[in-house]
Amino acid sequence: MVSTGRVDVEPLRRRVAGQVMLPGEDGYDSARALWNAMVDRRPAVVVRCASSADVAAAIDFSRSNDLEIGVRCGGHSVLGISVPVDGLLIDLSGLRAVRVDPDARRAWVQGGALLGDLDRTAQQFGLATTAGNVSHTGVGGLTLGGGMGWLARRFGLACDNVASYEVVTADGTTLRVSGARHEDLFWGLRGGGGNFGVVTEFEFHLHEVGTSAMLIDHTFDLAAAPTAMRRWRDLLGNGVPVQATPTAWVGTMADSPDVPAQLRNRAVASLGFVWVGDTDQARRLVSQVAGLGTPLTKRVEELSYLRLQTIDDEWHRPGLRRRYFKGHYLPELSDESIDAFLSRGQADPAVDPALLPNGSFQGYGGAIAARSDEDSAFSHRNILVEFVASAAWTDPAEDGQRIAAARRYGAALEPFASGVYVNVLGDEGEAGVRRAYSAGKLARLAALKRRYDPDNLFHLNQNVRPDQ
Repeated sequence: MVSTGRVDVEPLRRRVAGQVMLPGEDGYDSARALWNAMVDRRPAVVVRCASSADVAAAIDFSRSNDLEIGVRCGGHSVLGISVPVDGLLIDLSGLRAVRVDPDARRAWVQGGALLGDLDRTAQQFGLATTAGNVSHTGVGGLTLGGGMGWLARRFGLACDNVASYEVVTADGTTLRVSGARHEDLFWGLRGGGGNFGVVTEFEFHLHEVGTSAMLIDHTFDLAAAPTAMRRWRDLLGNGVPVQATPTAWVGTMADSPDVPAQLRNRAVASLGFVWVGDTDQARRLVSQVAGLGTPLTKRVEELSYLRLQTIDDEWHRPGLRRRYFKGHYLPELSDESIDAFLSRGQADPAVDPALLPNGSFQGYGGAIAARSDEDSAFSHRNILVEFVASAAWTDPAEDGQRIAAARRYGAALEPFASGVYVNVLGDEGEAGVRRAYSAGKLARLAALKRRYDPDNLFHLNQNVRPDQ
C-alpha cells in the first residue's frame, strides 16, 4: 500500500492516465514549483493530468479524502495560491497541446498550455489572439481573470476571444460551455477566475495580425518626467490607434551591461507605446513621442511579435525573485495622480531608490471599452490605465521592507482608483475581490458559485464564496 500518511493513493493511480506523485518522487518538486520565490508549499499528492477524465478523478479523490484542492497551470499567482499545503494539486502541465485551424481562425488550447505555446503555433499563420506579456504565463489563469495584453485594445481581452470552454465542475461533470450552452457559466468564466471549475480546453478566436511589432520608448530623468508624462497623457486622449498600447514605467534601472551606461542605477521614467501590426502605420506615433521632451535615451525598435511576447521572460523567470504586487484601475490621469505615480510611494527621501518598487501604467480603451460591461464577469472596462506597483528582490531579509514599500506605493495611488484587476490581486482577500467586481456582478458570481460549486471546493483563488 502506498500512502501519504493519511490516504491510500493506489486507487487514484489506477484511475488516471497521467501521473500521481508523492513527496520525494520524480517530478513532484517541479510540479509544485511557483513563480514567486517567496512561496514554498508542499502538497500531499500531485496529479499531473492527461485528460479531463483525470481531472474528474482527482476532484473525486480530493472529496473522498477531504483534501484541499489546488489547480496549477503557469503558477504565476503572486500569492502562489494554486498549490495547496498538504492537499491535492491538480497539475495541468500534461495538457499543453495547441491546435490551430488557420482557415476558421480558431485555436483549441489545452488548459495547461502557456502563452508561448499558443503564440508560437498561431504565428505560423500570421495569427494571434490577445495574450499576456510573458510567454511562460499560463493561458488558463490569465484568460479566466480577463486577460490583458498588447492586442486587447484592438481585439478585446483574452476572455472576450473565447468561443467555448471545456470545464470540469466540482461534481466531476465535464461540460462544453459557450454562448449557446450553459450561458450563465460562459458569462462567469469570462473574468470570474478559477471559481467554477477546471478548464481543460479553451477555443479561441484568432485574428490576422501579421508577425511585426514595434517598441516606441523614451526614457527621462525624473526631474523632466512630470512635464513629459503630462504630454504623454494628452496623447492618450487624441485617438491613439488601437494597434498601439500606451505604456509608462518608473523605477531604478539595473546595473547591467544590457542597460545604457548613462542609465545604470538611475531612477528614471520611460514613456511610449507598444505597436502590433504593420509598422509603417506607426510612424505618426514615433513623431508624437518625440514631442514629449528631451529624453536621456530613445528606443524605436522593430521586432517580431514573438520576440515582443518573450522580451520580459528573463526578468519574470519563475523561482528567481521574491515578489509582491499592488494594483489599481485609474479612470483618468490627473496631475496629482501622475505625481503620485512618479513618487513610487517614497515616504522618506533618504530611502535608497533601488529598494523602492517599480510602477507601470498600461493603457486600456479601444475594443476593451467597446464591449458592453454586462457581457461578461470582467469589470471596469471603461478605465484609462491599469497601474501595477511591482517589487522584486532576492534577499529574504528585505521581505518586510519591500512589501511595506509596495503597500505605500499602492496607497499613494488608491485615491485616484476606481477598482482593480483580479489577476493583480495579492493578499487583499475579500476586500480585493469586492474592488475587482461591481456589487451586482459579485452577487451574480455568488449565485453561479452556489449552482456549480456550492461547497466552495475551488477556493484557492481570488475567491467568490457561495454565501457572498
